[in-house]
Amino acid sequence: MNDGLILYVPGSVMILALLIKAPTLRRGWDQPLMRAVCTLLVVGCLVMFLAAPPTISAVNRLTGIVNFSAPLVYSVLTAFSGSCIVLVLQWGGGPPAVVRRASRLTAAVFGAVTLLIVVLFTIGDAPVERLRDLDTYYANTPWLREMIVCYLLAHTVGSSTLTLLCWKWLLRVRPSLRPLRTGLALIVLGGVLDLGYLVTKWAAVGARWAGRDWDGLSTDVAPPFASAAALMVGSGFIVPLVGGSAAWRDFSRYRRLHPLWKALRGFAASSVTTVPLTWWSPIGIRLIHRESVIDDGILALASWFDPAVRVAAYEVALGQGMCESQASVVADAAMLAAACRRREAAAADQGLPEPYRLDSRPLVALAREFRTSPIVAAVRRDPAAL
Repeated sequence: MNDGLILYVPGSVMILALLIKAPTLRRGWDQPLMRAVCTLLVVGCLVMFLAAPPTISAVNRLTGIVNFSAPLVYSVLTAFSGSCIVLVLQWGGGPPAVVRRASRLTAAVFGAVTLLIVVLFTIGDAPVERLRDLDTYYANTPWLREMIVCYLLAHTVGSSTLTLLCWKWLLRVRPSLRPLRTGLALIVLGGVLDLGYLVTKWAAVGARWAGRDWDGLSTDVAPPFASAAALMVGSGFIVPLVGGSAAWRDFSRYRRLHPLWKALRGFAASSVTTVPLTWWSPIGIRLIHRESVIDDGILALASWFDPAVRVAAYEVALGQGMCESQASVVADAAMLAAACRRREAAAADQGLPEPYRLDSRPLVALAREFRTSPIVAAVRRDPAAL
């Protein structure tokens, strides 16, 4: 069961990713990039589920052919390697004709290797069923030996090419494109883990050729590498697609506004009645609701804002080397923190004579400084600290 779980888990993650992206993939099916994403996720799921020993045993039993799963798994794994390269080619962009020609060439080469794997298994002889160690058990068997070498070579070329392309791309991507950089970094990490898988497989097979028994590398060490590599590579392709979406941007903003919302929701609730949300409310509606609560809370505290606290915090921030815009946000956050403390400690009718407005209102930046700034922390402890 553990042998199955180590591959079923990343396979399930890929299925979840496919379900999440299904609406987008369906709408953009006419785009080569979307087709490449869909192909990669489907083939990746098949690799993980078909390569698990319980599935291997079931497929062999259903087909009635001993070791039928061997060419099936090797063929799908080869197709996965080719799909990764095609997706990177589509993802990286460039002249459409060049990308299309490179994609077709990649598909043709890996398709030919897949066909060769099937032919070599057909003319070979594998009478003994092997669920976990077919690579090493038949490493010296005519035709099956060549089949094993074909799949390992194809996988080595595909994984190395994918990792190298993504590494070069990662070095060129602007830091501001965080989802893309994160995705590329995950793919490179997955490529490094896959290199561990390939090294152990080649070492075990090579040991058989040399008359030694290193089968433990193939049966015990390689599967965890393969599982981790598939998880990283699959996540690497998914993160930029999800991270660049409007829903992800809304969720990121919603999450970063949490400190302000948590601090101000009590004051907002005392001044206005907010509309409750259902658990299935979309993230866009939740974001609007959270921003409204924050705005209402700031308005409710307007008569408690002390300009002297803001001026002091602003001067301290400038003295620490901050630019004027950041110092302004820190000052606003400090004044807001002081107002929260005063409002909690005093009666509701005690405020400053004239309400004071915040100069800067970038809510995400305000929330960040409200949570992390040491100046704001000092004011929160004692409004007169500055």
